[in-house]
Amino acid sequence: MAPGLAPHTDTDGNTVSSVEDAFAALSAAAPEGWRVELVEGRIHVAPPANGVHAETVSEVAGQMRDHRGDLRCYTGLGLLIPGTPSPGKVVPDVVIAPKRSFSDALEYHDPGPALLVGEVTSDSTAENDRGPKLRGYAQAGIPCYLLIDRERGHVVVHTETSGQRYARRSEAEIGKTVALPYPFEFDLDTSEF
Repeated sequence: MAPGLAPHTDTDGNTVSSVEDAFAALSAAAPEGWRVELVEGRIHVAPPANGVHAETVSEVAGQMRDHRGDLRCYTGLGLLIPGTPSPGKVVPDVVIAPKRSFSDALEYHDPGPALLVGEVTSDSTAENDRGPKLRGYAQAGIPCYLLIDRERGHVVVHTETSGQRYARRSEAEIGKTVALPYPFEFDLDTSEF
């Protein structure tokens, strides 16, 4: 059970666990490589990524390093995002931020330093990546959300946060280039995706 959270009783006197309790229990029990996330009050469990997914994340990280070596590419990093009824706990496929932005021992971090988060869709994550996470990242004020939508065959760059949405988006078919905004300012080559 997560610290500070206790089961409560319903009107019939039955003990009921909260979503946070269930999230903590599933996170603790998940096999290595499985990702358990809490987004918009719902728990999402995803299996380990396949090789194509891992290659895509590696390609994004490599291009970022080549063009912006002063920034760091974090994978497997937990972020807190605003949410109702409780804050979300997500693990984006990639987080780009200045060096030492997340040098503490926390499991989930304030998203403030993140300049870009990226998600690579799979059958099990696509709808969550396109909807709830899109809204959560915008609400968290993360300046750029890179969505590599393998199922639909395109890459979408979301920018200019406005509440629970991004006001701007640019899109390219996988295989083409897509421009990344300031502070990246380079064309991401998606031909290896």
